[in-house]
Amino acid sequence: MMTEAKATTLADRIDRLFQVVRRPNGEQHSHEEVARACRETTGESFSAAYLWQLRTGRRDNPTKRHLEALAGFFQVPPAYFFDDEQGRIIAEELELLGALRNSAVRDLALRAVTLSEEGLGTVADIVEAIGRREALRGKGD
Repeated sequence: MMTEAKATTLADRIDRLFQVVRRPNGEQHSHEEVARACRETTGESFSAAYLWQLRTGRRDNPTKRHLEALAGFFQVPPAYFFDDEQGRIIAEELELLGALRNSAVRDLALRAVTLSEEGLGTVADIVEAIGRREALRGKGD
């Protein structure tokens, strides 16, 4: 079951990109790395400190070109920042991408591709039952 992705503020959306879209080795991109790429894309001033301010909500009024450069770097449509409905859809896709970084989740998903609808329903029921059991166990700790 997918939880509702909540990336409502600009800072939330930028932070979510850093959390989910990572380097090939799994590490987060640095503010300096992203800012440098944005400077190269726009030809405008774009510092790591400014990016940090955007990411933490201390600044919240970037130029359209800055947001387009960020979108380009993280390979999401600019609508992620400008359109609430598109932002919600893309945030859900980012949540899935983040989940698939876990090799056990990825392996299970790849095995499930060949299952029938009935088989998928059974697997979903089992996963949900285990999730409920683990949630109850966690409450008792």
